Amino acid sequence: MSSRIAFLKGHGTENDFVIVPDPENAIDLSPAAVATLCDRRAGIGGDGLLHVVRSAAHPEAREMAAQAEWFMDYRNGDGSIAEMCGNGVRVFARYLQRAGYVGEGDLAVATRAGVKSVHIAKAVSRSGSAAGAVTVGMGKAVLPDGPESDVTVSVGEHSWPARNVNMGNPHAVAFVDDLDQAGDLFTPPPFTPESAYPDGVNVEFVVDRGPRHVAMRVHERGAGETRSCGTGACAVAVATARRDGADPAATGTPATYVVDVPGGRLLITERADGEIEMTGPAVIVAEGEIDAQWLEERLQSA
Repeated sequence: MSSRIAFLKGHGTENDFVIVPDPENAIDLSPAAVATLCDRRAGIGGDGLLHVVRSAAHPEAREMAAQAEWFMDYRNGDGSIAEMCGNGVRVFARYLQRAGYVGEGDLAVATRAGVKSVHIAKAVSRSGSAAGAVTVGMGKAVLPDGPESDVTVSVGEHSWPARNVNMGNPHAVAFVDDLDQAGDLFTPPPFTPESAYPDGVNVEFVVDRGPRHVAMRVHERGAGETRSCGTGACAVAVATARRDGADPAATGTPATYVVDVPGGRLLITERADGEIEMTGPAVIVAEGEIDAQWLEERLQSA
């Protein structure tokens, strides 16, 4: 490991990430190292880490290298591996644009949930403002059948039915009267049946704001409450459409929802063929170098 490791800091609707460019997959990012870098007091701070690797250089992505040059090796803030992060894909694409690897237009990004199609709109500035929004093809939602199709989530003495939606990672979507009912969301809300989510779950609490317009809070598995969750917003739009009788596969008409998150606003469209598109901002706010000796000493003292 070199004495200095380049990093950037970015966010998508305030879901924030440490970005570590490593095209040849030469940096050993252990779970402990990721958790240290994402520590908001003793590290850089982030909900997660985006490890930027060429697909051909990563054993989990080599089979996707013919479709996508770059692999988003995403890690949760606690160091655990995650299948997918919707806000993270947008920020990942913004980094590739900033670094000169890609330009405006279409690109493909490999993830553990498959290859995702991304479109970078023309931006009026380097800030990643709404004019330069990034659209990600998020794939199709999977709604399990049988006893695990509906689950229950709880906060304190309150419990709500929730819709089980998989967006490449698991979600439980609960409709509530007030977002404050979700509590602090620092710890994972209990859920039943346990068999529905053997590896844990992202839990979204949702209220209506108007026609095709909802707001949400989320507990992200491995991160706690975050300011935004892209896959969660997609899961919320899918669950809301089913509740509203607006299933695009049944109606033949795309369903578009505005989803407000604490960190901003996302636009989610589910097409008649089931494919879901998410549009929102992606911003790079800083770049610098990590002192590798500091990181090694932190890990040895842990």
